[in-house]
Amino acid sequence: MNEAKSGKTTAIVAYITLVGCLIAMSMNMEPRNAYARFHIRQAFGIHLLFHAMAIVLSFSQIVSLTLPLYGLYLVLLVYGLAQASSGKKSPLPIIGEHFQKWFTFIS
Repeated sequence: MNEAKSGKTTAIVAYITLVGCLIAMSMNMEPRNAYARFHIRQAFGIHLLFHAMAIVLSFSQIVSLTLPLYGLYLVLLVYGLAQASSGKKSPLPIIGEHFQKWFTFIS
């Protein structure tokens, strides 16, 4: 629990835009906190997935999926932010475990 308490601010910052995620990565350089690292990976995955899907939708010109994409992005961010602020370390449904495996370069 102490680890969650000390890394909570960094974990919360990670969910505030992609720039916030990059700031959280630098905040977690020294001392390193496993709780913050977990949430940074989750937030980085959410932001990266959203931007990748937005690029695909813009090139495919499927305008009708824009609003659902923003809705999904918002729901995932609120879910992650709620987990980070409550001190929990549960991954996002379906894709959260993959984010932990894919983004091992975030330490």
